[in-house]
Amino acid sequence: MANAAAPETVFALSAATPPVADERPTRRVIHGRVLDDPYSWLAAENWREVLSDPATLPDDIAALVRAENAYCEAVLAPLGGLREKLQAELRGRIKEDDSDPPWPDGRFAYFDRYREGGEHVLYCRTPRGGGAEHILFDGDEEAGDTHFFDIGQVDHSPDHAQIAWSVDDKGSEYYSIRTRALEDGEDRPDIVAHTDGSLVWSADSRSFYYVRVDENHRTTQIFRHDVGADPSADVLTVEEPDPAWFVSLHRSRCGRFAIVAIRGHDASECHLIDLRDKDAAPRLVAPREAKLLYDVEPHGDDLYIRANADGAEDFAIFRAPLTSAARADWRPVVPHVRGRLIVIGTVYARHLAWVERENGLPRIVIRDLVSGEDHAIAFDEEAYALRLQPGVEFDTDILRFTYSSMTTPEETYDYDMRARTRVLLKREEIPSGHDPRNYVTRRLFARAADGAEVPVTLLHRADLHLEGGAPTLLYGYGAYGHPLSASFDSHALSLVDRGFVYALAHTRGGTDKGWSWYENGKLERKPNTFSDFIAVARHLIATGYAREGGIVAQGASAGGLLMGVIANEAPELFAGIIAGVPFVDVLNTMMRDDLPLTPPEWEEWGNPIADVAAYDRLAAYSPYDNVAAKSYPAILALAGLTDPRVTYWEPLKWAARLRSAMTGGGPVLLRTNMEAGHAGASGRFERLEEVALEWAFALACAGRAGA
Repeated sequence: MANAAAPETVFALSAATPPVADERPTRRVIHGRVLDDPYSWLAAENWREVLSDPATLPDDIAALVRAENAYCEAVLAPLGGLREKLQAELRGRIKEDDSDPPWPDGRFAYFDRYREGGEHVLYCRTPRGGGAEHILFDGDEEAGDTHFFDIGQVDHSPDHAQIAWSVDDKGSEYYSIRTRALEDGEDRPDIVAHTDGSLVWSADSRSFYYVRVDENHRTTQIFRHDVGADPSADVLTVEEPDPAWFVSLHRSRCGRFAIVAIRGHDASECHLIDLRDKDAAPRLVAPREAKLLYDVEPHGDDLYIRANADGAEDFAIFRAPLTSAARADWRPVVPHVRGRLIVIGTVYARHLAWVERENGLPRIVIRDLVSGEDHAIAFDEEAYALRLQPGVEFDTDILRFTYSSMTTPEETYDYDMRARTRVLLKREEIPSGHDPRNYVTRRLFARAADGAEVPVTLLHRADLHLEGGAPTLLYGYGAYGHPLSASFDSHALSLVDRGFVYALAHTRGGTDKGWSWYENGKLERKPNTFSDFIAVARHLIATGYAREGGIVAQGASAGGLLMGVIANEAPELFAGIIAGVPFVDVLNTMMRDDLPLTPPEWEEWGNPIADVAAYDRLAAYSPYDNVAAKSYPAILALAGLTDPRVTYWEPLKWAARLRSAMTGGGPVLLRTNMEAGHAGASGRFERLEEVALEWAFALACAGRAGA
């Protein structure tokens, strides 16, 4: 327990007074339940306008946000030198003039690279056989002095004569698409605004398809834009009227189709747009069915379909005729195995490839489409991460993938699927130096309250002495089926090299142990996510890796919800909590059907408007609504003013309510990025300032601010 008092020593150096938000009580009665909210006024009525123009935030709210930022900086002022040191250290691990291995496509090879000191990517190409580099898109030049500049997509046309590129310059995830002729490097005057940033070129390079974002920031429509034409004349191609479904767009591997995926949290539907015929109507693959999730890849006269059909909870791969892909025509080609989740699949001219994950560990499997023979690519480490990079070409035997572990920097390989050989193309370079032998990664299992075995991945120095437990950073997420990847993170070394254990809690709500692991962490089973994380913390204490009151917990977005819950339920375990863009006002948000993500996410959390049981369930764990008179750990919350996913007012309300109720502990700090949204700063070095802030806070919480 000695660590629990350490933060007070550091944070007490500041005499700053926290801001006090006005209480303007509101009361609603829903399903006969009374809901009081003293800070509802912090949700600006003109939130849509604020996404496009942050300067329109009402003056009284803006003043409070600025006061919170000033208070955060005042309290953390003693850590200024540490933050600068950390930022320089983090930057020292980045190869500034880095580049990716080129992707061949036709007569060119395309690649991304950075210049030394540059914040943004350069999109380049060379002739395929070698020759001079041509910079097609210079992110640094395009960004200029813009405070926020997020590049959504840069894509060359099939005829290699032009590019289309999309950018969000507010952080609100409204992307504008432009096209550029590569002959003279000039952008055309037509700009397609309010898109999600994705696009697919037509086969003749005269038009592209894109996803339009509506006034409630939802993706509901696919349009076709003819290059050079007035965007008001764009042609509506696919429309989804139900706000509970997301619409997305990508190019098929064979290049013949644009694939429109319409997706809810527990079902999906796909349409194919023939890129060779702009007059052809989109073709529905199979109509949506409750609980049926599927995605598709065309291959000649066939479709390969990854789906959970016919009881395949962890997915199987099916094949069907392209011209008749009704459910009755689906035939399994990769069978379902319970507990072995097929994560993603792709198809080449002669091979089928997929990534499957079992008990938290992935592997890549290849099938020869002529012989039907399968083989897997083998790896040796105890915990690791894999990522397919399918590339552009279809008629190839080469599959590109990346491999890393928590000790091994990322390696990029070209794998010959026919010869079964791999070639190392690139190994992530750490300019300041890194020796994997100095570190240890482990996979543990913590027993949850109901007996479930929760995977835990650890990283620490090989020479760390664990007597009495070490300061620990425990990261969690546990939502939407997203697993935590045991990949290399150079940022974590700044904590590990200062004596920390860095741990990932693979809680329910992700698909780390198969689809059932996700299903058992959503809706009425959502509390499993929270109890799993607490069980992991207690297991680390019991096994001597950590000590009670010495753990710093971290999570973002839905992981920020997790942070809010564990702060209420088990504050004694934690020295500090880092909550990034935290989804902490769950009940109120899920009752606002005008917000961008609310209707689509009722399948994840429940609909408290229509369902009293969902209301009671959310009310029981919503962090904002369960703040109580108790001592809380030190808390650092991070927000983005133009965040359309977790609105700025959620952490703002949470901070105000925490301070008004808590009886001790803290401090409660909130920092809002006034020029960014959900993902924070857009530049690769600008992001390091945010990481340095988080790590300095964690070190202070653990009594290691002088390390």
